[in-house]
Amino acid sequence: MKSISPFPSQAPFDHQAIRDQFPALKQTLGDHPLCYLDTAATSQKPQAVIDAMNEYYQLNNANVHRAAHQLSARATSQYEAVRQQVGHFINASKPQEIIFTHGTTESINMVAYGLTEQLKANDVILIDTAAHHANIVPWQELAKRTGAVIKPIPLTANAQLDIDAYDQLLACKPKLVALCHVSNALGTVNPINDLIAKAKNAGALTLIDGAQAVAHLDINVQHIDCDFYVFSGHKMYGPTGVGILYGRFEQLDALTPMLTGGEMIKTVSFDRTEYGELPNRLEAGTPAIAEVIGLGAAITFLQGLPRQDIAIHEQQLMGYLQQQLLSVGDITLYGIADSPQQNNIGSVAFNVADEHHQDVGILLDQQAVAVRCGHHCAMPLMSELNLAGCCRASIGIYTNKQDIDQFIHALNTVKELLL
Repeated sequence: MKSISPFPSQAPFDHQAIRDQFPALKQTLGDHPLCYLDTAATSQKPQAVIDAMNEYYQLNNANVHRAAHQLSARATSQYEAVRQQVGHFINASKPQEIIFTHGTTESINMVAYGLTEQLKANDVILIDTAAHHANIVPWQELAKRTGAVIKPIPLTANAQLDIDAYDQLLACKPKLVALCHVSNALGTVNPINDLIAKAKNAGALTLIDGAQAVAHLDINVQHIDCDFYVFSGHKMYGPTGVGILYGRFEQLDALTPMLTGGEMIKTVSFDRTEYGELPNRLEAGTPAIAEVIGLGAAITFLQGLPRQDIAIHEQQLMGYLQQQLLSVGDITLYGIADSPQQNNIGSVAFNVADEHHQDVGILLDQQAVAVRCGHHCAMPLMSELNLAGCCRASIGIYTNKQDIDQFIHALNTVKELLL
């Protein structure tokens, strides 16, 4: 594939016009307009995505790859066009390197299962301590099957990846290094390119969880030079139930399929089965066709936006959000480096004094402010921070200053009630 920018700027920056394309944000809850600060959990969907999925079900509803009639031909054409589109979006070298899954979790599980025959006892697997459970548990299961050893990569005092400790662990010659591009709990950005280069020099395979990065950063997998990169549609303004497993062709082709059955075969008899070629080989069964088409519409939507203007807007919002949180008083922020808005995107993790995070979240919800509260599927990270959990406010391309102001006003009310 030709290397192209995944976010070409095609329109002048009109933030309100972008926000207006998200119907869910127009609602009120009680006496308050919805203030949605939970995009890191799932993003809201633009009308274009909703329309694309509706059109499939209304006009083109048929299975892909399996019939001679026109509906199936149209559905197959749309489905495979999205594979090409995703490939260009992240700059894969060929469309066969794009595997459709049900989300980041399934993508990681497919790799972990697929490597079972390639690992052996005492092989080392390095995992980011700040990783989502989906980038921890599948590797633990792989270790159980093979006798491999899990080693967590420590964090510094401000919850950044400890590069010195990482360098020392690489001396163990790990077989696999699993990292997050952006922490789902803290929003911290890992220096992926440098980390991957070091892992490659140590002879390790590399997998990057890009679920929190793909909606905020330009992703170029050839430049990153990882073996696998995974993400979900619903974090990038697309539908739930669809995700992407990118892998270098030779690495994907060496994976043992996790799912077997229809579509992924070349020939079947009662004596033997021969698997098909990529990408079919790793896509058993009827896929999430409408969701794939919705993902394509989300990419088209993103590609039509002035990405540089939006990046500046989000950076300014992050700085404003952090400053306003600190101005409330009795607020602790987590994972903030010396220049936080430079090393944090999308999310801010915080607690109010010694109050329980769940109490804070419930009281914010009563004022129509949606944030996430809990351990954020990152219990090892919470343990490292000596926390039972925390609150997380996360932004998207539709978030504006009024959202932040409504949130801070609500948080001040919560503080007055609790303290």
